[in-house]
Order: sequence, then structure tokens, then C-alpha cells
Amino acid sequence: MKRFDAAKGRLAGVVDGPSRARLAQWMATGVIRSCHPLDVFVACDSDDVADWAAEHGAAVIWGPGLGLNGAIDDGVAAIADAGYDQVIISHADLPHPTTLPTVARAGTVTLVPDRRRDGTNVLSFPLTDAIVASYGPGSFNRHFAAAQTLGIAVEVRTDHDLSLDVDTPGDLAHPRIKEALPIWLRTNPVNPT
Repeated sequence: MKRFDAAKGRLAGVVDGPSRARLAQWMATGVIRSCHPLDVFVACDSDDVADWAAEHGAAVIWGPGLGLNGAIDDGVAAIADAGYDQVIISHADLPHPTTLPTVARAGTVTLVPDRRRDGTNVLSFPLTDAIVASYGPGSFNRHFAAAQTLGIAVEVRTDHDLSLDVDTPGDLAHPRIKEALPIWLRTNPVNPT
């Protein structure tokens, strides 16, 4: 995870800096809470994010200077070394994360693309068949292609909740996202300020 004060930069034109940081933390908290009772790990290189993760019962995997893909790969390796069999990788900007624990299926790679089928909002795989992280524009196709080379079952899950993420000002206008946004967020139509 990025530092909260550096997250959601593409929303800068419609959401001020402190509100973007608060929104990023609010969504990330929802993601962690939705994973109960699973063990949760947060890969980061921010003291604030690490403190927040620990306060929410998550283990921290410290990865300074690795970037998103490097931090994920480092985190996956640490989780595998800890003896886990399966991993779910989720972005922290999901406004409706409640079905996250259902994504993992033994012996299966599961991909949940974003609503545009461009990005990979959620990815799960057995740690014996790890997929190298390739996030960024077009990640869904790259992750899907990598999954197909493993010789195990691959599921592309259409999930109307997990496919929603908050990256752009246009995302804030999506009806399912708008209904989930916190009342204090300035762009929420229910909030008069």
C-alpha cells in the first residue's frame, strides 16, 4: 500500500489532499475488516501505513523502495515462507470488499478484473504456483496469460462488488460506488458541503 497521503492522486481535481488520504484509509480499513477471520498481511514502506495495519490486526511486510509489483512479489514470498498454501491479493481501494474471502479456491487461480476488464482488482493462487505481479494498465490480460501457463484451473470471476475500485473522478460517479462512499466525502451528493 502507498502512504495514505500519496494515494488516490488521480482524484486531485475533485478531492482535496486530506480527504484523499482519509478516503484511502477508509477503503483500506473496509478491505481488512472484510477479510476476517483470514490472516491479513499489508505490504508497505510507510510507517503510518504500518502502524495503521498493526492497529487493525494485520501483519506488516516491510518492502521499502520496491514499487507496487516488487512489494507484492516480496509479500507473496514472505507469506509462502510462513507456510501458507493460498494467497489472495487485493487492492485497498475497493468500496464493496465483503466477498473477498470467497475468492480463494484450492488449486485454482482466480482473477477478478476491474469493471473495465483492464486491471486486476483481486488475484488468488496457490503458493505452489505463484504468479509474478504485473500490475498497471492492462494487468488483467497479463495475469490471465500467466495463469494459463501454470496448467491448473483458472477462474475469471465476474463480481459486481469486487470489480469496483476508486481510481478516477469518473469512478466516484458510479452508482454502486456513490452509495458506498462515506458521508463526509465532499463529492458525495448526500453531503451538502
